[in-house]
This record gives sequence, C-alpha cells and structure tokens, in this order.
Amino acid sequence: MQLNTVKEADLRNKKVLMRVDFNVPVKNGTVTDATRITAALPTIKYVLSQPGASLIIMSHFGRPKGQKNPEFSMKPVAEKFEQLLGHKVILAPDVIGPEVKALADSLKAGDVLLLENVRFYPGEEKNDPEFARSLAQLGDVYVNDAFGTAHRAHASTEGVAHYLKAYAGFLIEKEVKFMAPLLENPEHPFVAIIGGSKVSSKITVLESLARGCDTIVIGGGMAYTFLKAQGHEIGKSLLEEDFIPTALSFLDQAAKRGVKVILPVDHVCAASFAEDAEPVAVDGVDIPEDLTGMDIGPKTVKLVCDALKPARSIVWNGPVGVFEFASFAEGTLAIAKAVAECEGTTVVGGGDSVAAVNKFNLASKIDHVSTGGGASLEFLEGKELPGIKALEK
Repeated sequence: MQLNTVKEADLRNKKVLMRVDFNVPVKNGTVTDATRITAALPTIKYVLSQPGASLIIMSHFGRPKGQKNPEFSMKPVAEKFEQLLGHKVILAPDVIGPEVKALADSLKAGDVLLLENVRFYPGEEKNDPEFARSLAQLGDVYVNDAFGTAHRAHASTEGVAHYLKAYAGFLIEKEVKFMAPLLENPEHPFVAIIGGSKVSSKITVLESLARGCDTIVIGGGMAYTFLKAQGHEIGKSLLEEDFIPTALSFLDQAAKRGVKVILPVDHVCAASFAEDAEPVAVDGVDIPEDLTGMDIGPKTVKLVCDALKPARSIVWNGPVGVFEFASFAEGTLAIAKAVAECEGTTVVGGGDSVAAVNKFNLASKIDHVSTGGGASLEFLEGKELPGIKALEK
C-alpha cells in the first residue's frame, strides 16, 4: 500500500486543509485527555514549518447529529490545542459559509484556523458532495491525519479528496506502515491476542488474522462463548448463544490451517460483576454455575507469555479481563508486560487495549499504539478504509 505523503507535497505559500481527530474527552469545559491532539502535532508543526504555509484544521467532536449544538462546540478543544501548540489558534464561528471563507482567505503565513465541529452539518456523515466542495474551497491542498475516522466515508475524510490533491499526514503514514505488513507479509512467528466482550464484534478480525497467524489468543468476555462451544461449563459468564456455531466453525477452520488457538485454561471469577467483588480462583477450564469469569488465571497467563516470547510479530486488540477493576486486572497487565518485552514488532490497536497499556505505563515500550479503535479493527479485518483509499498513489 503506497500513500501520497505530506513530505511529497509542495506546501509553500499554500493554505493547507487538514483533517485531524480531535474528538477528545471533555469534562466541565476542560479536555481531560489530549492524546489525540498531541498525536497530530508533528504533522501540524511540519506544515507550519513550510515557507508561506497556513493551516485550516477540521475535526468532529462528539455526536451532535448534524445540528449546531453549543454542547459540542470545538471551543474547549481549541483552547487546549492552542496551549499544546504554543501558537495562536483562531476558532472559526462555523464550518462553512461566507464568514468562514473570508477568514480562510485572510490567513497569513503561519496562521492556524480551527473550524467548528464538522458534524454540525448532516452533509459531513452523508459525504454530501456539495458540503465536501464547500470545505475544499477553503484550502489549496488536503492533508488527512485522522486515522481514527479513516474507516468512515465522510465529507471531511473522503469527499474533500475528490476536489483537492490529497496527502497522508505522519500519523496515518505510521499507522499504515505498522498495520499493513501484519496483513500483507508478517514476520513469523506471528501471534494475535484478541480480547473484548463479544464474538459478534471480533469474529471478522479473527477470521482475517487466521489467514496469516501462527497463534491466536482469545481472551476477555468472548472467550466464554468459545469455551461453551467446546462443551465447557461457564457459570454466569458472558455468553452469545447465537454465536456458538460461529465459534465452533472458527476453531475448526483454524485447526485446518494449522493455527494454534489458546483459550483460557483457568480463571479468576466473582459471584457478581462488580468492582468490589471478591476474586475467586478457579483452577480449571470449567466455571462453577454461581460464578462469573472476570479474568484469565495464572496457567493461562503462562501459556500466553510462552507463546509471545519467540514472536516476531504481535498484534493485540482487546483486553483479556475486566482490567478496569483492580482485582481483575492481573491477566491484562501480565499480557501487556509480555508484549512490551517482546523483541519482535508489537502493535496494539483498539480503544480498551490502548487504555490498558496507557494505564500500566507501557505504551512507550510498544512499537506502535494505534490511535483508531474502529479503524484499526477494520484495517485488521482486511477491509478497505475509504479515508486511506483516498490517499493512495
């Protein structure tokens, strides 16, 4: 996959229209986690370093459902962005229209204009050509650095690329650099750890990875559906009954391909799904009828860590237990440490597993921590991402 990248663009004296993912958590008017803003800064600073270049930035924030809603204004984001950039940021009063066009036209070299929330207009999520054209008229060149929305064919992620020459920012370039080889030509042994609560949301990524993996570790809530499919007792654990045939079919296909599948062989359980629930160790595959599986046990941890040691490629998407509760975080912490210690290429994608490596302060030891939950999942499923497709050579 070859992308047109921002370093190939002639940005001198250009107004650069750039899509970023500034959809950050805000509480009481203050940004509580600026990771996504920080992630876009290298591309932003590069653009501003080009002689005569100015910058017009687009992002969505929350879900205003195509209507102007002050609750979803970019104002708190603009303040945090200005602080992190160390450079004045002009917040536009709207997304498109004569006033915004006049502001964009008046930009001088080095100026930064942040548009209001692109999702204030229904044309954004509908990828309306007229709305996309109105956005495109604000700039001379288009740069996309919003990997988190690359799986959506929206006006600001895909539509604009029909009207302006389109380039990938450093963040998207890095995402593709690490993600694409996992599907196209991974180094072996290749181990995938797929966690999370539901088989229904992860089965396509499991099927995609089974085509190239040597070992697949299945953890989290969805593991219990697989164990039930194998005839084990799972107590009160999470179960997607409708997906038992799907789970069986996957295990059968993996076996035919020679892919080793690791499922929990012991557990940490509780009488109820609660943060203050007492952890109960279950030294075996079957879970008593009055207990709920909450985490993988020590034997399973050892099995997984032994599989990770020789790995040359690792992808991890989804925690293996309820890591948000301290009593049930041990399995996910042990996996996170083992991934961090691996000498092969390590990629962590998906919101909860990213939250886990951040919580355990291990992100700096992972080769690549993806910024896009849904986008990284769809990438690993082998789906074409419209926002990435628009940047290909």
